Amino acid sequence: MKRLIINLFALLCSGLAFGQHNLTYQSYAKGVAEQDTTYVRIVENHNRLKICNVTDYQSDPIPGHSESVTYVDYSLDSVYSLLQFSDESYYSAYAFSDNDVIFSEEGTEKVLGYKCKKFKTSINSNTIEVWMTESLGFEATPMPGLGRLNGVMVRCARNGSYITDLKQVTQQKYALVDMIPDYKGERKTARELAQIRKDKLVIRTSVFKDEVIHFTDYEPIEGDIPFDTVLHFSHGTLILKRMMLPKFPEHYQLFAEIRQRSNGDAYDRTASVFVIPTEKARSFKDGLQRLEALPTFVGKDGKEYQGIKAEKDYLPPIELVRFFTSFGAGHFNDRVQIDGLEWAEENYYKQEISELRDRLQGDVLIGAFIGNYDKGGHKLSLDLLAYPNDEKWKEKPLKQHSIPLFNTCNVLEMSGQNYGRLFATDMLEVEFEIPEGAENVRLRYISTGHGGWDNGDEFNPKENTIFIDGVKRFTHTPWRCDCATFRDQNPVSGNFWNGLSSSDLSRSGWCPGTATNPVYFDLSDLKPGIHTIRVAIPQGMDEGTSFSHWMVSGVVLYDKTDKKKSSNSSDALIFEICL
Repeated sequence: MKRLIINLFALLCSGLAFGQHNLTYQSYAKGVAEQDTTYVRIVENHNRLKICNVTDYQSDPIPGHSESVTYVDYSLDSVYSLLQFSDESYYSAYAFSDNDVIFSEEGTEKVLGYKCKKFKTSINSNTIEVWMTESLGFEATPMPGLGRLNGVMVRCARNGSYITDLKQVTQQKYALVDMIPDYKGERKTARELAQIRKDKLVIRTSVFKDEVIHFTDYEPIEGDIPFDTVLHFSHGTLILKRMMLPKFPEHYQLFAEIRQRSNGDAYDRTASVFVIPTEKARSFKDGLQRLEALPTFVGKDGKEYQGIKAEKDYLPPIELVRFFTSFGAGHFNDRVQIDGLEWAEENYYKQEISELRDRLQGDVLIGAFIGNYDKGGHKLSLDLLAYPNDEKWKEKPLKQHSIPLFNTCNVLEMSGQNYGRLFATDMLEVEFEIPEGAENVRLRYISTGHGGWDNGDEFNPKENTIFIDGVKRFTHTPWRCDCATFRDQNPVSGNFWNGLSSSDLSRSGWCPGTATNPVYFDLSDLKPGIHTIRVAIPQGMDEGTSFSHWMVSGVVLYDKTDKKKSSNSSDALIFEICL
């Protein structure tokens, strides 16, 4: 008996003590608690807290998922945030819980059965109300970043609409005192830790890295296109890469991130990032070596337009991003100095392309084009980024689908592909089929006008009219009047006597140094079957050797849900990350 007492005393001295408290908090949007709910669990013992989320996820969490635990030591006025990743890397940040948040005391109220003191503050224009009770005899809060208020937090309300409530308190007789681990991984600042967590969640796929797009000659490619090799076509003005891209669940948002800088070319140039469909008998890749391999439309003007629209055995390139280089950013920054302006070192473009996810998985041909006749040309980097919106992988049958219709952006310009000049005498007409079960049908449309003189379509608004099955359905006038915003990206743009620069001038749907946003037209009333789309634009007349043209691309988007329940759609399990 004496030995047993001695052993118990030794255990207590080595770290066991009485009175651990377990608290559970629920956060929810007011009025929809059953739909938008997260839980936080707190273990309190000897003036220390261990705070972690209770997460609902399947057995296959997303890549980059981390287990996050926050430790609070009130006796030291300190907070440790620790992240553990699936690759067994650890990072932690340390910060004092005392901060600059100043609360005013608003009296006492009874909340959830507890007598509480109410406190109020404002953070970044958000009204924060907190109710604290001292009746439990210890301190605990799921939000140590708000600072230290005596007692246990019973409720917190942000703007009166997002609520965090204390749902449960239990006591455990025996518990370990030393909850805070000695090893906390690589030490980071709180800001660095938050960025590490975000970076690991984002899946970045590098496509092009500082690739030169310029006018020169390259050896022709024989045979099939190899994987993971950057190839140059059309005298070096088009680069192409064949890649095996991962398949993402639809809760991921996909973005194209482009960085471009001049490598010797001083002018604003049309540029495009695109993918080449290959499911038909003929493909745009056939025209990379031999333009004549592309299906050709002969306009009423007698000119040939190669590979611009869908045929029964052919699909045109699908444009991901239409963008425009600036006047010389990077290479020419030392040529002109203007007080109050600091030239950008590069042009940066980032656009969401989630709606084209069906074209960005598996075996993909992805290309980039910058029209120029300069030996230095431009340098371009392209990354594809995937951002999760759920911590569960939740792979399901693909819902979003696309049908490429037309693309008059002549990315094989230097191989002889014609400019989109057909609108002076023709409408662009394409047949397409809406499949059974298609929902949320819409047209993704990109349009920019070109012709760089006073009367050219670059500088004159022109209405684009879209007919569906012979009926006028939509009109759209592409126009950008904010080009002067991007003056710092155009170091060698021509400066006029009146104080304006040529890069300041408004244009038909684009500005030097920017990307053009797609516009969307609702086609949800179309029934399954064959339909016709026509695009009409009042293109301006030629003047001498100057001519106008239009670069338009169109893709039909639709949703189609597999009615059969996925075999792996078993109910999600609840795992407590706080172990």
